[in-house]
Amino acid sequence: MEPVAALERAIYLLDRELAPSNKVRAFKKAIDTIDSLDHDEITQRARAGTLTELDGIGKSTSAVISEAVLGIDDGYLALLDERSQIPLGVGAELRAAIRGDCHMHSTWSDGGAPLSTMASAARAIGHEYVVATDHSARLTIAHGLSEERLVDQLAELEELNATFAPFRILSGMEVDIFEDGTLDLADHMLERLDIVVASVHSKLSMPAPDMTRRMVTAIANPHVDILGHMTNRKVSGTGRAPSEFDAELVFAACAQFDTAVEINCRPERQDPPEELLELAVEWDCLIAIDTDAHAPGQIEWQAYGCDKAVRCGVHPDNIINTWSAEELIGWASTKVS
Repeated sequence: MEPVAALERAIYLLDRELAPSNKVRAFKKAIDTIDSLDHDEITQRARAGTLTELDGIGKSTSAVISEAVLGIDDGYLALLDERSQIPLGVGAELRAAIRGDCHMHSTWSDGGAPLSTMASAARAIGHEYVVATDHSARLTIAHGLSEERLVDQLAELEELNATFAPFRILSGMEVDIFEDGTLDLADHMLERLDIVVASVHSKLSMPAPDMTRRMVTAIANPHVDILGHMTNRKVSGTGRAPSEFDAELVFAACAQFDTAVEINCRPERQDPPEELLELAVEWDCLIAIDTDAHAPGQIEWQAYGCDKAVRCGVHPDNIINTWSAEELIGWASTKVS
């Protein structure tokens, strides 16, 4: 394996295990350093143990580079691969039936890789499609897309799909839900998208009646296909308490308006909690098992959601990711017709 490819593989695996962002940045910086050197110099330094004398090369990155040029296959990279593996549990059969991912981000907003790289990673694990769901404009901290930038992204999607066929990158957006339940994108732009994920990102601790009204109003919008990370909880790090709302009313609205409830597979979210997912099952809600990936390695996280879906009794027919791209688009278009 070439040194740059080895470093890129390490980045993929670090993202898969949700390593700290500074660790990932260190490997990206190492790529910039190594990319400017010829292979002979890299090999000489690897043998002499002097790679760390280069700016941007530390102990871990030098180990990966050295292993690549010296043909070592049981070192740092192998251990990282083993450590970051996502085991398939009770959801293994369901994971095999999953055909795509309806929620992921790219460098168009706050993701760490271009759309082409995200699509390549999804295709490599057997997906037939992904939906490009970068943030809408209001989420400025995430470099959300204005209408103008969304038009540019749609043009890129058309070009990429010509290259990736038969794999497909469907058009979409993770649209912010305003406090009154309206959406952060005009109807004429929402109509151009294949799939719309609507999520709350602000005023997460508003009173339960107000949050319920906010969510139900968004769910009832015919352009909304998926309700994203519904409780907004964080279960790791400093954590974040879930938003409060009337779950019965929210799931009743999802069932009535044919809006899917998202199982957000991010390890730090694990949203919704299992007791709420079981309630969604009682309401016979559609379900989307989504990674909310912000980097290629995170696209493998769907296994977490598949395990949760099986534990909570979600029927595979109710999981929209088991549908083909055409079935998914057809369902979404019927909602607004």
